[in-house]
Amino acid sequence: MNNPTQVVGKQADAPLVSIIMNCFNSDKYLREAIDSVYAQTYKNWEIIFWDNVSTDNSAAIAQSYHDGRLCYFRGETNVPLGHARNFAIEKSRGEFIAFLDCDDLWMPEKLEKQIPLFLADKEVGLVYSDTYFFNEDGFQKQLYAKKTPYRGHSFPDLLNNYLISLETAVVRKSALDSLDHWFDVKFNMIEEYDLFVRIGLYWKIDFSPDVLAKWRVHGESLSWKSPDSFVDETRCMLEKLQAMHKIQQGYAREMALARHGLALSEAKILWKKGDSSAARRIIFTSPYRNLRAYLFWTASFLPFSLIESIYRLVLGSVTPTKA
Repeated sequence: MNNPTQVVGKQADAPLVSIIMNCFNSDKYLREAIDSVYAQTYKNWEIIFWDNVSTDNSAAIAQSYHDGRLCYFRGETNVPLGHARNFAIEKSRGEFIAFLDCDDLWMPEKLEKQIPLFLADKEVGLVYSDTYFFNEDGFQKQLYAKKTPYRGHSFPDLLNNYLISLETAVVRKSALDSLDHWFDVKFNMIEEYDLFVRIGLYWKIDFSPDVLAKWRVHGESLSWKSPDSFVDETRCMLEKLQAMHKIQQGYAREMALARHGLALSEAKILWKKGDSSAARRIIFTSPYRNLRAYLFWTASFLPFSLIESIYRLVLGSVTPTKA
């Protein structure tokens, strides 16, 4: 294992940023991802590279960087992703924690533009940015091109309109430590959603409008393969939130909306599987109904494949999703 070495140079007085890279058999895009960190204009960083017992060339690629800023660690056994992220964070020394999965990319000015937002307001616990979703076929879509980002105390937005892409997020380490746990080890698909929602319950968040990262979309992502697991994990997360005292004090409407959104997700899965009657029963029994629910009800009388084709035609893109 490499020993962490703080960089001395252009920005030695700037806070150290620990970049968490969790890897399991990710050699296809790995060097490109690591090189995007080395291209940063902000220089005071370390990479905490946690190898989740890869069997491909990932270890050789990671260990080929010899300047001491990339700190390679290998787990003893393969563990769920949230658990592996916690192991990596335990090895970090930075005042701020950033995340980069091994198939994603950063723009050179990412850290330089995000870290000052923390320094300007000590109550900011998380900073995110705009990003591109892209794939190998030339598809590229800007996440916030037509969306309004949220800033400040934004728990309701995080819970019910979650749009933070992990590779854009930087978190204040003290915000992580203020929680009773970091990534929930029960989750393998929504671990960052759960964590960032809990940070947003107690801390401000801020946003950099620049496109500072790129999120690679591909069919190997868990969310493509296990939509049922996404619903089960989200239900578990909502139960955990409901037990929190601060939630019970003033977020009844927001939690009702979240449960309604979960019901729609579950109904969509049933509709896609061909059981549109069961999908409509879920919508009918949901205590919270809105325009979205009525549109879903109407559309579910048609084949899911037809509606999906129309949706893709109108948007001119795929729906990006990745665990």
